[in-house]
Amino acid sequence: MENFTPVSALIGGALIGLGALLLYLFSGRIAGISGIASNALFNRDGRSWRLAFVAGILIGPFLVGLVSSNFNYSTPEFNWQLIVGGLLVGIGTGWGSGCTSGHGICGISRLSVRSIVATLIFMLAGMLIATLLH
Repeated sequence: MENFTPVSALIGGALIGLGALLLYLFSGRIAGISGIASNALFNRDGRSWRLAFVAGILIGPFLVGLVSSNFNYSTPEFNWQLIVGGLLVGIGTGWGSGCTSGHGICGISRLSVRSIVATLIFMLAGMLIATLLH
């Protein structure tokens, strides 16, 4: 529990929710990163906003690190588990018609049964794998 930071978690969650809400209100789009990233690479329509969205996700932690003295982050050690995990996440988002951000944040807030079930499956699978590997 040494990394338990409820205030920053609440602020971060509120900002993610606000960002998802603003994207939906102004463009009618769901803030699901797998769909946004995929379409940024393979679809010319709306590419600029999608690339800006992905860039914001990648640049955001560095900007927070510049303004916060106690913010730290680390990159995972590159190994076979990282590669396999990334491939499985990619396959899962294709099979599940979305990712945790699309289903877990946007879908649940719209009371989508499909998103609620998908998020429960994501969470249970993650807990199972984490338990087995650690």
